Amino acid sequence: MSITTTDAALLRLLQLSSASLPVGGYAFSQGLEYAIDAGWVKSLEQTRDWLSLQLRESLAQVDCPILLRCHRALTERDAEQLQYWNHYTLACRETRELRLTDTATGNALIRLLAQLQIEQPLARGEVSFVAAFAIAAHHWQLNEDASALGLVWAWLENQVAAATKLVPLGQTQAQQLIGEIQQQVPAAIARAQQLQDSELGAGLPALAIASAKHEHQYSRLFRS
Repeated sequence: MSITTTDAALLRLLQLSSASLPVGGYAFSQGLEYAIDAGWVKSLEQTRDWLSLQLRESLAQVDCPILLRCHRALTERDAEQLQYWNHYTLACRETRELRLTDTATGNALIRLLAQLQIEQPLARGEVSFVAAFAIAAHHWQLNEDASALGLVWAWLENQVAAATKLVPLGQTQAQQLIGEIQQQVPAAIARAQQLQDSELGAGLPALAIASAKHEHQYSRLFRS
């Protein structure tokens, strides 16, 4: 993985992957709230295992490789391919909640980019956060590796923030968790770079069940 960027591009990467980006990612737990309520995740170690598995078998299998394809479609000015991979991303979401997480944050990012007067090749219909992130990254001249790194960081920071509230974790434990999972990110991105189109997709039944159950959970802090 080669992260070579100018200072200006690095600042844009930090802006794009920041938890303060106004897209509402903090409002979704992506099934984690139910997993904790059900007793599947009760400790720092179990949280690490839950997130590590998602990184390897979901982000590295769907989000990151599709981000790379969206980035290439933008470089080649291929609007048809960009739309194809946008739809493909949404088709990979196994529950209404996971799809809503993607489209709510994706369309929020598209609105933000429009206010910043950035060209909108996907201005109509539902837009996945992955495709919207690729549009912003490409506009700000971030290379593929930097873009994938930013996408993973945005996911990781939001998930650890949710776990900090829900498990709960202390602030020191949260930083420990981020540090441990960070070490797995380069391998996940390298895996994403090697996948053929026919190999894209993920199957995490427990995540899908947790997300579906969360929609009907009696008490919850996060959106469904």
